Amino acid sequence: MRKRGKIVLIGFLLVASFFLLTEHTAHFLGVLPYLILLACPLMHLFMHRGHGGHQHGHEPGQAPAGLPANPNGRIEGESR
Repeated sequence: MRKRGKIVLIGFLLVASFFLLTEHTAHFLGVLPYLILLACPLMHLFMHRGHGGHQHGHEPGQAPAGLPANPNGRIEGESR
């Protein structure tokens, strides 16, 4: 009897999800451009880690650990 109840529940959920998707697709597609625009500032906030913006405890001319050395050997601010 318990197995039959699970099968009925799964069938009900499948039918309900089908009707939700088919009836509310227009609403979702209408909001989609705004969701994409909202994703831009959220990605900016959460994905800009590890750029070395705050270098606490390092000497002024020394590169922090984990960052590559200056590949062209120039000092920042030096003219070409």
